Amino acid sequence: MPRTPRTTDPELARTLSRRNMLGVAAAGATAAALLGGATTASAAGTAPAAGRGRPVLPPGRLGIQLYSLRDKVSTLGFARVFEELRRFGYDEVEYAGYSQGSAGPLTLAQLRRLTRDHGLRAIGSHVGYYSDDPGAYTFAQNLTKVLDDAQALGLKHIGTASGPWRYGATVDGWKRCAEEFNHYGAEARKRGMKFYQHNHAEEFSFATDRPDVRLYDVLLAETDPDLVYLEMDIYWAYAGRFRFGRRPDGTPAPFDPLAYVLEQPDRYPLFHVKDGERDDTARDGYRMVDVGDGDIDYQRFISAVGRTHGGRRDHHWQAEHDNPAESLTFARKAASHLRSLREKDC
Repeated sequence: MPRTPRTTDPELARTLSRRNMLGVAAAGATAAALLGGATTASAAGTAPAAGRGRPVLPPGRLGIQLYSLRDKVSTLGFARVFEELRRFGYDEVEYAGYSQGSAGPLTLAQLRRLTRDHGLRAIGSHVGYYSDDPGAYTFAQNLTKVLDDAQALGLKHIGTASGPWRYGATVDGWKRCAEEFNHYGAEARKRGMKFYQHNHAEEFSFATDRPDVRLYDVLLAETDPDLVYLEMDIYWAYAGRFRFGRRPDGTPAPFDPLAYVLEQPDRYPLFHVKDGERDDTARDGYRMVDVGDGDIDYQRFISAVGRTHGGRRDHHWQAEHDNPAESLTFARKAASHLRSLREKDC
């Protein structure tokens, strides 16, 4: 059974228990069972065996976050980029803005048509959470406009890569953000969409007023699972494990990013697949590299998610690199690597 994280906040402990949250070190048994008894990998993972089983990646579920290609979108335009992505074998895209810079203006209707005409599905989009500018294009300042645009594009998911830091790093501050996320999720659901939040490493840090409470656990416990979904950025989750594997007082507080997903797979419809070369001298424990050139074991990770109920149907995998040396080369390599992964022979 999942255990509730050790916390001095009784209310939060009850909420975490009620929703079967993992806590900082729980769910090892769940992960091991779904991994067929495999031992949890090191933070870097190990190079997967090639295998001769079925593809690890479900058909129709290979996507890319267009932030990785922002230079090409700006100079070449969406149409040229989409041509290359389809040639590389991509099925889906996640928008990171709806303009194409020097390539010229286009309407949302034109963008939707371009995406569809190139054989791609638009699976989601990133929009800011809040701003001090009342006219900003964010959920907090212009929710109706954000949702109108997402609906015009035919999106099934609309989310933010902003963390819940609006009211600070306390438990109560994150509870306030969770209330706002629940509101955005409720409004998105009215339009047939799912609201989601994308993590970075810092979400796995600890509350400043409750140093035994991991903030990510607060987010999960205080958001309604029917209204707020998660897009796990796997690279940043592993970086979070490296950086925040101990509480501020030095007490060990290990966790496995995959175990979070296996405990509540329905909450994670989307994933960012980016890779890192393990480097214990780096702040994050990794140096970001092209997908396939690093040490994160995606054969293990995607296989395990695929073995959950609906795992090969309900999850979408978006390749990403924050600053690739050559963005189209990155996109081609990532697609080739992810499609090459096979489940290990039994």
